Amino acid sequence: MEKILLEDCCEILDSMRVPITSSDRVEGPYPYYGANGIQDHVAEYIFDDELVLLAEDGGNFGSKERPIAYRVSGKCWVNNHAHVLKPKDGLDVDYLCYSLMFYDVGGMVNGATRQKLTQAAMRQMLIPKRSITEQQYIVKLLGKVVSIKEERKHQLEELDNLIKARFVELFGDPKTNEKGFTKAPMGEYMTLLTDFSSNGSYKTLDSGVTMYDEPNYAWMVRTTDLESGDMSSIKYIDEKAYELLSKSKIYGGEIIMNKIGSAGKVYLMPEIDMPASLGRNAFMFRYDDRINVRFLYEQLVSEYGQAEIQQYVRGAVTKTITKDDARSVLIIVPEKELQDEYAEFVKQVDKSKVVLVCMTAKISRIIRLIVNSSTEYCIKRICIGFSEGVICYGI
Repeated sequence: MEKILLEDCCEILDSMRVPITSSDRVEGPYPYYGANGIQDHVAEYIFDDELVLLAEDGGNFGSKERPIAYRVSGKCWVNNHAHVLKPKDGLDVDYLCYSLMFYDVGGMVNGATRQKLTQAAMRQMLIPKRSITEQQYIVKLLGKVVSIKEERKHQLEELDNLIKARFVELFGDPKTNEKGFTKAPMGEYMTLLTDFSSNGSYKTLDSGVTMYDEPNYAWMVRTTDLESGDMSSIKYIDEKAYELLSKSKIYGGEIIMNKIGSAGKVYLMPEIDMPASLGRNAFMFRYDDRINVRFLYEQLVSEYGQAEIQQYVRGAVTKTITKDDARSVLIIVPEKELQDEYAEFVKQVDKSKVVLVCMTAKISRIIRLIVNSSTEYCIKRICIGFSEGVICYGI
């Protein structure tokens, strides 16, 4: 299929961007955009058009699920972390956006810690060249795919609400504890509270632990991995580093908490079939047999749980929580049988969620396939497959 350079089909408006530090922003009605979406709202605007914003740095580069480009419409402000593209005549703005959302920029971005897609590299990006009629046809098909995704997202939200409602039905409000359950510091039930630095001095760990982008012996678990659920961008360590980090090995089913940044945010480690070790900036908890971990996780992520945790978070700029504070978080502890009953209910609901999540996660593949498909037949087969819950290549 014939391709066209981005610099030949778009006006590049990067020179009009203006970053505003958070302290200098004046609150207002206009969205303030960055690499991955709205960052704030401000009192003035610098653009008033139909545009596509493409991440320059800090984007979701390498992710198979999270886009690196998105559409904006009307009055807005854009900082210097996103390229600003206005399609020229003959290029549909939505088609441009779909063409870039999941573009493989491997080999185009640079930077060891914060990857950057320079303007020079961006100008050389290629998108499929089609007539405006073909573009609009593809946009219409992808609109249907996105609608299905939104429907699945709504269904997931309803299942999450069902889990919350069942918790309240069985346990009431942990804050008032009207059902009279035991209420005690979480630390009284812990068998392990550990972190990366429990394995030795910073000097020893810095020299002995190297992270790799390519698959290696063990997964170095970061909370960003658990947040996104995207296994395509995880980091690895070798066997020697894994053994050095013997005090923070992960086997699945643990509770993990951010200790800095988004301090107090809680994750449930999924079951895994590979060696894994806890990354920096997080705590890992294990509990005795009086606690069902799934029940406790749902309590900790509830409105009560997060309020209870956040009272221990310190810091005006960089938020932190200590081990002792994590131990002090008050939890209700119903009879184990009741905890188990709730956890089994959640397990059954999760089975329905898995199906919906898998279907929703296919959106990026569907977009890439449709944008780059050369025949109408192939495009139709892909869409049919997605609506039926499978990806059908059918060529």
